[in-house]
Amino acid sequence: MADIRIRENTNKPYQVRFIDRTKSSGYGYRSFLRAREAKAFKAEKDLEEDRGAPAAASLSVPDAINRWLIICETEGTDGNDPVTDYTLSLYRYHACFMKDYAWPCALAELTTPDVVDFRTWLIEVCPSRYVARKTLAYFKTVLSEQVLRGVIPGNVASGIVIKEKTRYSGPVAVPSHADIRALLVAADDLARSKNETIAKAWKRYRPMLYLAVDSGMRPQEYLALTKGHIRDGGAAVEQAIEGDGKTMSVTKTPSGRRFIPLSPLTLDLLADHSRNLADDDLLFPAKGGGWQDRRNWQRRGFNVACAHAGLMEKSEDGKAKPKYRPYDLRHFFASMLIEHIPNIKRIQKMMGHKNIEQTLNTYAHLIDDRQDLDHEFKGVFEGVIAAL
Repeated sequence: MADIRIRENTNKPYQVRFIDRTKSSGYGYRSFLRAREAKAFKAEKDLEEDRGAPAAASLSVPDAINRWLIICETEGTDGNDPVTDYTLSLYRYHACFMKDYAWPCALAELTTPDVVDFRTWLIEVCPSRYVARKTLAYFKTVLSEQVLRGVIPGNVASGIVIKEKTRYSGPVAVPSHADIRALLVAADDLARSKNETIAKAWKRYRPMLYLAVDSGMRPQEYLALTKGHIRDGGAAVEQAIEGDGKTMSVTKTPSGRRFIPLSPLTLDLLADHSRNLADDDLLFPAKGGGWQDRRNWQRRGFNVACAHAGLMEKSEDGKAKPKYRPYDLRHFFASMLIEHIPNIKRIQKMMGHKNIEQTLNTYAHLIDDRQDLDHEFKGVFEGVIAAL
């Protein structure tokens, strides 16, 4: 029978231990925030035991998917840490597609053609090819976990893929050297504004803009930086803001954790900014505490700099809109690396890409059109260049 344990010093204090024959210990664990949720889950597991847990040979695909979700939440798959709440919500979203499919047989009876039929169905019903591709990838993880636990002998989905299409339908729009120069000048001007409110805001936004240009970090990475991450002449990227904008976590993949050398100019700006902060450990805290919202930074900071720099264009409804997004500064950084070094693996590492295919898919047109580095930017990128 399942039992409930109370653990202290944790966000989910009610832990249910239940019988799970797929594990070497014979037990599975799941934690809950509220006692009533734990009791309901315990009752469900007790009922399963009374009825008799399904043997591995008769385990349904939806049951295997549910087990995978529990493993992701409680202990982590394949020796990894349990996933964050935000990641778990993404997994559940994709799991809905997996479980909605009319599986023709039990998990142990699945064949490779069955998974191919599932792939065809995903492409037809998912809202986008990207969602279909991710769902199939997670399904392969479901099977891999069951292989590791001895429930099935092999992964029949191995080698079945939905070809990845880069999220960029065409070559990425990379700001020119002149555009970046205009943005940095705009940041300087706004920080010296006679309007005290504007000047005060840009005392914070100016080092953020310089850092984004100089490091190629994703916005969710540089907004998550602490004072301690700026050290040894650069920035250590170790954490990031989750997609929901409400939680902080480690970078999504191990490749995202990296050290980026910075130019003396950017380091001086960050040091001066840090000295003017109160006791907050975050490098770019919001006014009310905590980290800044990415959308607020784009709307109140970056877009204002674009307007000041004259980097605006007409939208489809005829209104003026910024020509670039904060993420486009990352593309500019990549273009500078490509212009200066021939080693694509080193570029992949600096960009924090999971694999070299991601780098090639995104920046192939820049690699084919490599030019000499603009000498005016050697000062800005001095730290990076020296380390390459």
